[in-house]
Amino acid sequence: MKYSKTDLAVNGGPKAKTTSAVPMFPGGMEIGEEEKREVLEVLDAKWLFRYYGPKAFPSKVKKLEEEYANYLGVKHCLGVNSGTSALIAGLIAAGVGPGDEVIVPAYTFFASVAAVVAAKAVPVIAEVDKSLTMDIEDAAKKINKRTKAILPVHMRGMPVRMDKLMELAQKHKLKVIEDVAQANGGSYRGRKLGSFGDVGCFSLQFHKVITAGEGGVLSANSDLYYTRAQAYHDVAACWRKDRFAPPEFAGEIFFGVNFRMSELCGAVALAQFRKMDGIVRRMQENKRRIKELIRGIGGLDFREVTDEKGDVSVCLILYLPEASRVEGFVNALHAEGVEAGGIYNKGVPDWHVYHHWKMLMEKMMPTKVGCPFECALSPNGKKIKYTENMCPNTRGWLERSIHIDIPPQLTGEDCDQIALAIEKVASVLL
Repeated sequence: MKYSKTDLAVNGGPKAKTTSAVPMFPGGMEIGEEEKREVLEVLDAKWLFRYYGPKAFPSKVKKLEEEYANYLGVKHCLGVNSGTSALIAGLIAAGVGPGDEVIVPAYTFFASVAAVVAAKAVPVIAEVDKSLTMDIEDAAKKINKRTKAILPVHMRGMPVRMDKLMELAQKHKLKVIEDVAQANGGSYRGRKLGSFGDVGCFSLQFHKVITAGEGGVLSANSDLYYTRAQAYHDVAACWRKDRFAPPEFAGEIFFGVNFRMSELCGAVALAQFRKMDGIVRRMQENKRRIKELIRGIGGLDFREVTDEKGDVSVCLILYLPEASRVEGFVNALHAEGVEAGGIYNKGVPDWHVYHHWKMLMEKMMPTKVGCPFECALSPNGKKIKYTENMCPNTRGWLERSIHIDIPPQLTGEDCDQIALAIEKVASVLL
């Protein structure tokens, strides 16, 4: 249907979307009796910490780890206190440290970069492509003798092309630390995300697909990496068969931190985990419905989907012909009742976009030594320059993008009205 300027709500016309907004907390909005039951079992047993308690009680964290591992098809999973902790423990378990470089995409939450620095390695930033996941060809150009690992991020639910990435990593004998924080429940070509790399890292923070408020999970097939991750995440080494026995192999025990997951967190996460596939399926159905209704609208282009079945579908991303049209398009959608946004705005700090990583740009560290950028073991850190123009392709995609969340709680009516709003605005502004 053809619309005129006067039809747009921003110009006084009727709103396309009259239903209430749905918050984008996919798992958080599903919290109910299942989570209460799991938590009350922990409270009734007074067993809040998996290694100690007043009486023997099956650990919720251990059960979560077992069910996650079975779901992913990996040998091991480890519950930790955040997705960032999973990344740090995973990097260190895989042997990443001073003098090493790790390739990270230019579009990801800053925690991916912060984890590399926490492991005393130097982040190297690679472009993303039309899928808004790591551009494998650009990542290949960033590899040198100091490169130790690649950290692909399944950004906003979209799977990285893991076949090509793993081929690249194997060619150069690089470790792969898979960041699945925003794509829990996703897959690539029938294989679960988090099962490709040497280590997979998941987040259970409140904004994620499933949540325990905070928390994370680390996955691994390697016995060595799993054991090293355990050692690092629990400085007291409670997990060992005999806490005070000598090491069974070199590198089993070393200085670590406390990244342990509590039993209360594990209880909520366990109930949420059992809802994950249903949450993902509903988001996929909602996204499919909206896309079908707006497919063919002139001037609109969709984010590239690397795997239709494996896309978690937490959002719909559209590209406009020019960046200059984004602000007007977003304002018009807001007036129609649709919560939408442009991903990139130079004047609005967004820690998902490399340009706004001020700490990285200026190599800001808590001490004058400034490791890994200004220490003897990482001379490469001094040589690497970070600038706001270092990833022009990434900025090009982000500057033209419109982002719309796709909560699982959307109704069919919600989806139809979102599609109608997009059609109205595109008809007039494109």
